[in-house]
Amino acid sequence: MADKAQFFIETQLPPHQKRYSSSAFPSVLSPNPSVTPSSLSVFTESIKTQKPFLNSLLHKAGAVLFRGFPVATAKDFNDVVEAFGFEELPYVGGAAPRTNVVGRVFTANESPPDQKIPFHHEMAQVPEFPSKLFFFCEVEPGSGGETPIVLSHVVYERMKERYPEFVNQLEKHGLIYTRVLGEDDDPSSPIGRGWKSTFLTTDTSIAEERAAKLNMKLEWIEDGVKTIMGPIPAIKYDKSRQRKIWFNSMVAAYTGWEDARNDPVKAVTFGDGKPLPADIIYDCLKILEEESVAIPWRKGDVLLIDNWAVLHARRSFDPPRRVLASLCK
Repeated sequence: MADKAQFFIETQLPPHQKRYSSSAFPSVLSPNPSVTPSSLSVFTESIKTQKPFLNSLLHKAGAVLFRGFPVATAKDFNDVVEAFGFEELPYVGGAAPRTNVVGRVFTANESPPDQKIPFHHEMAQVPEFPSKLFFFCEVEPGSGGETPIVLSHVVYERMKERYPEFVNQLEKHGLIYTRVLGEDDDPSSPIGRGWKSTFLTTDTSIAEERAAKLNMKLEWIEDGVKTIMGPIPAIKYDKSRQRKIWFNSMVAAYTGWEDARNDPVKAVTFGDGKPLPADIIYDCLKILEEESVAIPWRKGDVLLIDNWAVLHARRSFDPPRRVLASLCK
């Protein structure tokens, strides 16, 4: 195998990185200037030949930003995702409105630019979630629009230290997530995915079958359906890194699942049905913000996130901004 330095160099982006146990978070890779020509085919072939190095780096850092590579279009991004060889995960059960662009590439959450999207693990509220996710900046934001990321085990450790009894209750009971879906997508809402696109069908009986496979209960109402998921674990054990992680959408649901159909305070409870304490939820939000890093997007950036290790969010922005995504098993 060729030396990794032939293709990639690790770069630093202070003050947009943190260090944990001497490792940079996130790791940032750029093209080695001595490698010419710098083309998409060179990049994708380098990914294939250096897969062990890239996997090791992702496992160590939790997130890897590829900056300065010739990725210009959605099709280019799809080629990059394909080069990694991860199996695609269909977006079934997720809350965000998304549109397929090309191949296995979708738009990221299409909610209005003035809305923040709170920290969450992708699809943490359903049993089958991606292990990895990619983001690609096709159009830089006018301003703002960063995708902050934070290490899940760090959040768990801080919450366990500050609120041991609360964390014990989470580990004992898990969480229940409740959401009301309309028939069609509502682009004005960050959780506006309608039931037809959520379950990839227009047939209520097929929707019932697919919900059942997720252990999700459905209650049909006049203009949509109420989905009830859980109890589902809020704390998971990352076997590959041998540590507990803060794997849930608790803060996202409690502070952000709000639209014409949904009250965020009712969107998530303990697994025994008891309400969550607001003061602790908002203190957890502070911890997430304190430990997070947010690298401003540049056109062509590709961000690879290990969904087992890292939560992500979205800051509000001034258009234009176009960030695409792809989910992997």
